[in-house]
Amino acid sequence: MSFFGSNRFKFGLFGINCSNGMTPSRAPERWRAEWPEIVQVAQMADAAGVEFLLPIAKWRGLGGEANMWGRSFETFTQAAALAALTKQAGIFVTAHVSLITPAFAAKAIATIDHVSNGRAGLNIVCGWNPDEFSPHGVKIDGARRYDRGLEWFRIYDRLLEGGPAFDWTGQFFDMQGLQTDPLPLQKRPPVMSAAQSGDGQAFAAQAADVLFTSVHAPERVGETIAAFMGLAATHGRQPEVYVETQLVCRPTRKEALDYAHYYAVEMADPDALAYFARQKGRTASTSTRTGASEADVAIAQGLEQAGRPYPGIFPGMYPIIGTPDDLVSEFARLANMGVAGSTLVFLNYLQELPYFLDEVLPRMERAGLRQSSLS
Repeated sequence: MSFFGSNRFKFGLFGINCSNGMTPSRAPERWRAEWPEIVQVAQMADAAGVEFLLPIAKWRGLGGEANMWGRSFETFTQAAALAALTKQAGIFVTAHVSLITPAFAAKAIATIDHVSNGRAGLNIVCGWNPDEFSPHGVKIDGARRYDRGLEWFRIYDRLLEGGPAFDWTGQFFDMQGLQTDPLPLQKRPPVMSAAQSGDGQAFAAQAADVLFTSVHAPERVGETIAAFMGLAATHGRQPEVYVETQLVCRPTRKEALDYAHYYAVEMADPDALAYFARQKGRTASTSTRTGASEADVAIAQGLEQAGRPYPGIFPGMYPIIGTPDDLVSEFARLANMGVAGSTLVFLNYLQELPYFLDEVLPRMERAGLRQSSLS
């Protein structure tokens, strides 16, 4: 089932609510997350037929010179605002299950779904950075965070069934009188997960309609998708799989490569990346600590900056760098391996998205990967 229309390859605009978006770069022209520009970019993507807008839930930055994510807009309130300012794109919130109760999330998602006329979605995250949660007086249990997240999801999912109030007593939650009204316009707004580890993908197989996965070895994407879909099938589910891509698109390949080298090598923010790796390691999933799967091994290796060709592109993001034709060729390759779509991430969304929409989307239509947004 597709929640985002019939295009063979779909896109989600990712990270515009946070400074630097998804790019740990010190480049002066980096994304600053100013509200008027966020609205402009969201409306531009919406009008072009980009399928959804996906924010990042952050409570502190990564430090370093740029302090990536140091400035961010809260995702529930932003989603409600953008829902009223757009017409067709899916509007996601990103919810830390350690900070948001299932009852609050159900009520908030229903609200946004009504504001957007049935376009709300939920991205569930179980947390990884202890420093983000200390202002809230909350601690993260790295070994059991996905178990807790799954119980959270089951309470949330039951709330959206409607009906009389119910009580819940489980391993992590003890709640009474659970009920929400109104219900969403959609029977079940789509649920997304970007879990990468073996433990995380086991969680996503049971909860997510859409999985975002990192590309650790491009030639093995098809194998990764097949393994995850097999896992989901054991739970009677058939989610879509997307990949996390960062794009540099220029009229010539040399221009694209030169610009990527400038902002993602020369201007990378090593202190921010070192902080990220250190904090990520503190709450690594059990499967990652034991190297239980290829994905777990790749995650552990990906936290090492040494050997990464573009350190200023976030770990796990797949860089696609080149001309419009180069990008279309790579998207076609991913689609042929079973990938449903990818993120749109740029160093500066307002400066770079217009060229992508003008030059890449028409080529994708001619390649049979997308239909015209006007059709």
